[in-house]
Amino acid sequence: MHRLFAKVALSHFMTMAQPKILAVGTAVPPNRYTQAEVLSRYKVKSAAIKQIFSASHIEGRHLYLPPADEHGIPTESQSELLAKHRRGALEIGKQAIDRCLSQIGANTSDVDMLCCISSTGFMLPGLTAMFVKHFGFRVSCHRMDLLGMGCNAGLNGLNPVSNWAKANPGKLALMVCCEINSALYVFDESIGTGVVNSLFGDGCAAVALRTDDTKPNMSQPQVLGFSSHIIPDTWRAMSYHWQESHGKFAFHLARDVPYVLGTHAETPVDNLLEPRGLKRRDISHWIVHSGGKKVIDALKYTLGITKYDVRHTVDVLRQYGNLGSGSFLFSYQKLLAEGKIKTGDLGVMMTMGPGSTIESALLRW
Repeated sequence: MHRLFAKVALSHFMTMAQPKILAVGTAVPPNRYTQAEVLSRYKVKSAAIKQIFSASHIEGRHLYLPPADEHGIPTESQSELLAKHRRGALEIGKQAIDRCLSQIGANTSDVDMLCCISSTGFMLPGLTAMFVKHFGFRVSCHRMDLLGMGCNAGLNGLNPVSNWAKANPGKLALMVCCEINSALYVFDESIGTGVVNSLFGDGCAAVALRTDDTKPNMSQPQVLGFSSHIIPDTWRAMSYHWQESHGKFAFHLARDVPYVLGTHAETPVDNLLEPRGLKRRDISHWIVHSGGKKVIDALKYTLGITKYDVRHTVDVLRQYGNLGSGSFLFSYQKLLAEGKIKTGDLGVMMTMGPGSTIESALLRW
């Protein structure tokens, strides 16, 4: 009876054409470092920081790491970090965009709307203008830059991009999440710095969307809706601020973040599903941001999802670390490559980050 009601309720949302995810492309820097190699490169002596690196459930990360002096200390000014963000975005941004568009036989001149997301380097104008200049997007392309929303920002961006695609049927929209997290790094032997430096990797993901009359297939699900939830009481739990001692900006990550996110995870998911007559047991695929082992464990416990449900998230964390706003698209790509999706399957995307914020989206194949 429940599944019959769910199908009827869901059909209400399917009476008009919905935006579809056409393709995803990803890219990372060419150099990959194990956790042990990072510690050795910078001659880290702190036993506590070594323990943090070894207990992170990350095997390696792709990074734009600076050289170290004879004492193992890197020296990058804030302006040099910002320049690294731009260089990295041009390199892996181009790769992710080309890999995405090539899957649908398109190129950058075919894109009608471009949205770029980043929290790892302030730019004015933003990445969209730089990409138009260098990558061949049309100068008439609609543009939107989302800056400074953090790891949840991929779904914050997918929401308006999907709405644009829905309002402009037949036109091609492209969203690019480009995070050069190594452009945020400061180096000292404090525990807080050690946690941040042990977790984040560099990576870029591009996703193409369009609304048309064709039926969704195994690689092109419809985007049915979104749900957002912010926890203002913990708005400083994840924050980016100036550090006088380093002369640059630094990222702060509070210890209780996993528990805060876990405690509130049910709210946006239930708000996403209940209006459509759905329960969590109706969801076949969970595409979750790889925020860290404790975050993933907290979500599993609160939502009642299994180790199998987050297998791709765990794999992305192990291979790449936390990639910021594009992490969930790396997991989504692994889900598609697995080849186990069936017609009618439902999926939930989830991202978490500063605010503290939890975002969710519903997909249907």
